[in-house]
Amino acid sequence: MTERTRLRACTLCGAGSQLRFAVVRGADYLRCPRCDLVWLAAAHRLDREAEREYYDTHENNPHDPGYRAFLNRLVEPLAARLPAGARGLDYGSGPGPTLSVMLEELGFPMRLYDPCFAPDTSVLQSSYDFVTCTETAEHFFRPDREFALLDGLLKPGGLLGLMTGIRLPHHDFQTWHYVRDPTHVSFYSPRTLEWIAAHHCWELELPSKDVAIFRKP
Repeated sequence: MTERTRLRACTLCGAGSQLRFAVVRGADYLRCPRCDLVWLAAAHRLDREAEREYYDTHENNPHDPGYRAFLNRLVEPLAARLPAGARGLDYGSGPGPTLSVMLEELGFPMRLYDPCFAPDTSVLQSSYDFVTCTETAEHFFRPDREFALLDGLLKPGGLLGLMTGIRLPHHDFQTWHYVRDPTHVSFYSPRTLEWIAAHHCWELELPSKDVAIFRKP
């Protein structure tokens, strides 16, 4: 058995055949030929303690106009598609929740969930008109399970607003800034997002750079 065939199945679609996509700073990245996900081999991931320590270095400030402008790439198209008073969940709200503040300012009540910074799992027992997932999906060790959970959190007709660095054909993966973050382990291309939408029977829109909006039937 070759080294390639011993590699574990795709963490998103479960396909059993993968390709070694790149080696960056000694770490192996694999690519699935079926759904086009690229992910960091498990042996090279940070452990949970080191991952949390890295997250603690992030400084997300809801009063920072630059950070708000960055998040507005999702807020603006998402808000335009929501009915008045729609209730949402910010999944992966991080150490300085800002997206939720911006949406509440627009009249959309929000709840928060983050496994490190807002670990109240009771919010995962409800369903929502929309869920936001900003700069979070790239941290998913098991995107198959995470997207299944997100599907269950959405009411029929609900929207999932996703922001993540989308891997495009012109990116030089070796030097792409998104790969430099050691907590980024899953990388999605437009084809990957199309696979996710088809798998969950969602509609997909790509309204702006690194933003996807899914609609559940």
